[in-house]
Amino acid sequence: MRLLLLLVSLTLAGAALAQTQQQQVPQEQDRIKAQQERAVTQPGNNAPVWREVRSGAVGPYNTSTVQGRETNVLIQSWGDTWRRIRNGPVMFYGGWLLVLVIAAILGLYMLKGPVKLSEPLSGRQMRRFSAVEMTVHWSTAISFCLLGLSGLIMFFGKHVLLPLMGYTLFGLLTQLSKNVHNFIAPLFIVSAAVMVIIWARDNLLRSYDFTWLRRAWAFFLKNEHIPSGRFNGGEKMWFWGGVLLLSIIMAWSGLVLLFPNFDQTRHTMQEAWIWHVTAAVLYIAAGLGHIYMGTIGVEYTYGNMRHGYCDETWAKEHHLFWYEEVKAGRRAPAGGAVPAGAPHMKEEER
Repeated sequence: MRLLLLLVSLTLAGAALAQTQQQQVPQEQDRIKAQQERAVTQPGNNAPVWREVRSGAVGPYNTSTVQGRETNVLIQSWGDTWRRIRNGPVMFYGGWLLVLVIAAILGLYMLKGPVKLSEPLSGRQMRRFSAVEMTVHWSTAISFCLLGLSGLIMFFGKHVLLPLMGYTLFGLLTQLSKNVHNFIAPLFIVSAAVMVIIWARDNLLRSYDFTWLRRAWAFFLKNEHIPSGRFNGGEKMWFWGGVLLLSIIMAWSGLVLLFPNFDQTRHTMQEAWIWHVTAAVLYIAAGLGHIYMGTIGVEYTYGNMRHGYCDETWAKEHHLFWYEEVKAGRRAPAGGAVPAGAPHMKEEER
């Protein structure tokens, strides 16, 4: 009886399998016949085959014995979409944004010059930044500049540098830029994170910061000195929008691209690239403004971060509330007030 049931089961299974194969054979034959007819009526047009390939669905043209993510994908259609986004809006709008920012900075400097003090220097110095703060700032700033320059070379270099340098030299430069970008990135991530930790308290928004933001145009165009705390409203916007928000986006997307062996798909990496470059262009544009303000845009500002000290006149005119807190003893400066002629003053005079 058991043997009889086994034979009946095998017979039914074989019949079902045969019926399935019989149904598949005509379908496969119809597909092949349609391809043959298309080759005759429309030579070179094999759209159905490539449509199936680009769909990513597992089938006769997308099959692999290798197991893993995307192993059955012969052509990844999102790659073409990514290429169009990269060479289209990201490059066009990103490039023009940087050009306009540079033009605005040059125009402002040529038209108005730096923001100057209304009174002469007092000769009395105040400690503005500690050695730790300066070290963290410069490690972040230098790594940021190296990442920005190498990234711009890799992104825009094909259109700007390649016609001038030729393929050999440009190939060496882009390879160097790639290595610099990959190995400097971790330093920037760590430095930016430490900067957020040590300066978050000083960058909390106060009511007077909104006054500074409303009058920012007068600061640049009329040399109007607007009272602020240790950092003004513009610096705080740069801190929260750039040092924090854009750094998070850059770090997340950069790590996705830097370590492809974590089994992320190509689609994930392409999306991460779009986030990375979009944030990078915005970061560089804002960074150019920050660099301008900290060097030639505001008189005597560079020495703050170069030596860690500022003149009392500069502190009163640009950061009055911070100056008054330090002088009243309600706030301890990074160091202390020192007289003119101290070692750092001699270094500035040289």
